[in-house]
Amino acid sequence: MSGQAAGVAAASAAPADAPDAPADPLDELAFRRAESLKMGGPEAIERQHRAGRLTVRERIERLGTGFRELGRLTGTGTYDANQRLQSVTPAPYVCGLLDIEGRPALVGGEDFTVRGGTTFSATRRKGGQGGLVEDFAYHYKLPLVNLIDGAGGTVGSIEKRGHTVFPGVHGFERSVSLLGRSPVVSAVLGTAAGGPAGRAILSHFSVMVRGTSQIFAAGPPVVKRSLGQEIDKEALGGAAVAVDKAGTIMNAAADEDEAFAQIRRFLSFMPANVWELPPVVPTDDPVDRCEDALAGIVPEKRTRPFDMRKLIGMVVDRGSAFEIQPTHGKSVVTSLARLDGRPVGIVANNPMVYGGAMDAKAARKQIRFMQLCDTFHIPLVFLVDVPGFMVGLRAEENATLLEGMRVVHAAAQASVPTITLVIRKCYGMAGMATCNKNDVDLKLAWPSGEWGSLPIEGGVAAAFRKEIRAAKDPVAREREIEARLKPFASPFRTAEAFAVEDVIDPRETRPVLASLIALAETRLKQDLGPRQTFAFMP
Repeated sequence: MSGQAAGVAAASAAPADAPDAPADPLDELAFRRAESLKMGGPEAIERQHRAGRLTVRERIERLGTGFRELGRLTGTGTYDANQRLQSVTPAPYVCGLLDIEGRPALVGGEDFTVRGGTTFSATRRKGGQGGLVEDFAYHYKLPLVNLIDGAGGTVGSIEKRGHTVFPGVHGFERSVSLLGRSPVVSAVLGTAAGGPAGRAILSHFSVMVRGTSQIFAAGPPVVKRSLGQEIDKEALGGAAVAVDKAGTIMNAAADEDEAFAQIRRFLSFMPANVWELPPVVPTDDPVDRCEDALAGIVPEKRTRPFDMRKLIGMVVDRGSAFEIQPTHGKSVVTSLARLDGRPVGIVANNPMVYGGAMDAKAARKQIRFMQLCDTFHIPLVFLVDVPGFMVGLRAEENATLLEGMRVVHAAAQASVPTITLVIRKCYGMAGMATCNKNDVDLKLAWPSGEWGSLPIEGGVAAAFRKEIRAAKDPVAREREIEARLKPFASPFRTAEAFAVEDVIDPRETRPVLASLIALAETRLKQDLGPRQTFAFMP
C-alpha cells in the first residue's frame, strides 16, 4: 500500500467521535490534512468501490507520481459551541500537480464520495469549471487532466444561496482558452451530466470506461420528466452511445487503469504547450526498413478492400500507433504514431468500411484530429484510398456534403507540414480534403494510385450518356469508352506532367516518409505558438 493510500485507510478508520483538533497550529494543520484524506468517509468510499470505481485520490495515484495537492484544506468545518474544530468535510474536488511519465501536469477531479461530487460553494473554485487548476494550467502552460465523476451544480444550492444564478456565472471561458495553449485530457469515470459533461467535451482527448461511466446532457430523471421516456443511464449515455455512435467521447477503456494508460499514451505525443515541439523519443526501429509485404497489400481487383491498419503498422515505428476514435466514424482511421521517433498524425481511409467513402461521422472525426495535430505542431500524413463522399438518401439526411465540405474547410486552414500519399483511390471533394494547399502541397503515390473528379467507371456513364444511349449496344459502348480512357488514368501519366510530385515503390514508404518528417522539424521550430484560424466554420 502506498503512503497516500495508507493515509486514506488510517483516516477513514478514525472513530466518529474523534477528539477535537489540537490547539497547537502545527498539530491543527496535521489534523486538517488528515481530515481531507477521509474524503466522504468509509461508507461512501465503500459504495464507490462497490460500483466498480476508484476514489479520486486512488485515481490520481494510479495516473502518475509525486502528487502535490493544491487547496488541500478547503472544506466545511464543524465547530462546537466554543468554536473549537470538531471535524472537516473536504471539498468535493481534489486537484494539484502530478508527474506523468516524468513530465509535469495539472490534474483535478470530483470526489464523488462527498455529496456526489457536486459543486462546492466558495468565492473561488478549485476546479471543475474554471478555478485554480485551470488557471495553473493556463498560466504555467502545462497539460491538464480532468478526472470527471460528478453532476456539477444542484438545485439544492438555491435554498442555501437564496436565489438562482444566470447560466455562465462560472462559465467555460478558461476551458475554451486552454484548448489553444496546452493539451487538455478528460476521463469520464462515473456519471457525468451538466457542467462536467460539457467540460469532458472541451478536451483534446477524452476517454470513458465501458459499463461504469456514462455521459449525457441530462440524466434519466430529467428525460422522464421532460419526455416521458423511461431509460436507464447506461442506455442513455454509456460508451456504446457516447463513444461508438455519437463520438461525444473519443475512446473507451475496459477499466480505469486502461483509461489512465491511454491518457499517458496520448500525452507522450504532446508537447507541454504550443510554444514547444512535440517530444522525440529514441527508437531501435531502422529508419530505412522496407517491408516487402507492402508491395502486395493492395489487391489487383480495385474493388476489394485491404487492411489499412496493417499498412500503417508496417510503415510507422513498430508499436507506436495510438488510434483516436477507433470505434466511431470507421471509414477513416486517425492515429498518432512516430516515424524515426518523431510524432506524426496519420489520417487514412479505411476501404473495409463503405469502401473508404467519407460519411458525416468520419468527416467530423477527421476535422477534430486534423485540428489537434495542427494545434500542437504535429505533421500530418494522409494515406489515401477515398472514392468520394458517401452518397444516397441517408447520406443526404445526415448532411454528409456539409460535413465533408467542413473537412475541406479545415484542410484549407492547416498550417503544419502535410504529406499526401495516394495508396489507391483519391476522388472528388473528399480527395481535396487530403491535400494542404497552404503547404508545399506534396503529393506522392503508389503505382496503384488513381484520381480525378470521378472514377472512369461511373464517370463515363455520366459524361457520355447521349453517345451510350444512341449506341446499338449501350453496354458494349460504355465499356469501349472506359477502355479508351483507362490508359490516361495511369499515375505515371500524371507524374510525366508533374501533376503528382512522385510515384514511389510501396516498399520505400517508411524511409521516404521518415525523411520528409525529419526535414519538417526545422520548419516546425520556426512556427511555434498558438494556431491561427479562420473565424467562421461553415
